[in-house]
Amino acid sequence: MLSRVRTIADLQFGRGIGNQLFPDSCRFITSRRGGVRQVLLDERRLATLRAHDGRLTLGLAGGRRLFEALPGTEGTVEVISDVKSFIAAGKNLFCRHVARADPGIHAGDEVIIIDQDGGFIAVGEAVLSGAEMMAFETGMAVSVRHGIQREE
Repeated sequence: MLSRVRTIADLQFGRGIGNQLFPDSCRFITSRRGGVRQVLLDERRLATLRAHDGRLTLGLAGGRRLFEALPGTEGTVEVISDVKSFIAAGKNLFCRHVARADPGIHAGDEVIIIDQDGGFIAVGEAVLSGAEMMAFETGMAVSVRHGIQREE
């Protein structure tokens, strides 16, 4: 099971990320058929494996670990200071509040949201690509799943 989720993480986030995101001490919650549902570390949810597409969605603990593992600003969206508290509370991120977005982000990707000081504040699913987030003035950029004010 561990090698499977590590491989998925490598495909989804980049080579070598699976080993950093999921240490050997991970615990798994499985479905009745034995498939991986959730990956836990110290009773905190790192990720959930979506049944319909086989991709990982990150919990807050998993988002923090991914943020530490990713090089530079890869896979991140930076927000302007004015909305930091709203995003940290789990509110969705709109294009007009995006200060910078990794151009390598595609719609549907799992992304890390950071503040202008480079601090981790939330995880979510990109609604637009990184380039579109920067180009558009209106519309939702990221559907925020978890913000740091709502610790799991």
